[in-house]
Amino acid sequence: MSDSAIEARFLAGLGLAQEAAALAMGYYGDSRKLGISMKGAQDWLTAADGAVETFLRERIAAAFPGDGVKGEEQGGSAADNLWVIDPIDGTANFAHGHPLWCVSIGFLRHGLPEFGIIAAPAMGETYAARRGAGATRNGLPIRVSPETDFARAAVEVGWSTRRPAAGYQAIVKAVMDAGGAPKRCGSGALGLCFVADGRSEGYVELHINSWDVAAGIVIVEEAGGVVNRFFEGDALMAGNPILAAPPALAATLAEVSGIAL
Repeated sequence: MSDSAIEARFLAGLGLAQEAAALAMGYYGDSRKLGISMKGAQDWLTAADGAVETFLRERIAAAFPGDGVKGEEQGGSAADNLWVIDPIDGTANFAHGHPLWCVSIGFLRHGLPEFGIIAAPAMGETYAARRGAGATRNGLPIRVSPETDFARAAVEVGWSTRRPAAGYQAIVKAVMDAGGAPKRCGSGALGLCFVADGRSEGYVELHINSWDVAAGIVIVEEAGGVVNRFFEGDALMAGNPILAAPPALAATLAEVSGIAL
């Protein structure tokens, strides 16, 4: 695929993210529309999740009919040109009227993330990055934190019911024992964005799905950060651990969390 073809998809993705975010905002904070249900323990689902994913799938199919789509709610499989989408990341926050949620759109070419776009409309922020072209928030360049001292680091520790709680608790303790400050915002995609723009010095999670991180990985790397080799193995379908940090802190965070770079 040519650079111009990827650029066309990136520009289309920017527009789609804004339209999808506006659609989601039509549900946000309106209990009459949310249609809240549970897919499992602490695994929230709203009517907006399905509506936004359907919208994105239809628009991608119309614009790029040969491309594949992998989404949280409707599935999908590997393809040479693959859009990986999370219609609402941070659904528990969304359902509770908390602003830390987003629409995440990533694009993979032969399994390599090429661009990522994350729109957080309740915060008024959109993150975007294309491989080799830098990362932005609301159109302005962003960089990871320059911090070099782990004892001054704020590290987000993501939590998943797919792994025993003891593992999460152990990482929280290890971060604290090493002098860091653990935090949790409830959205893996935004957690990566906050590493990219220096609001956090790290993000780790023992298991996360591909749709949560496909966009954020590019954003962190293009902001100068380090991310583990997430897409090794069957990560697209089954997920993997994730680690993201500024270069000066990545090795320490890997040691503390037990997640290999």
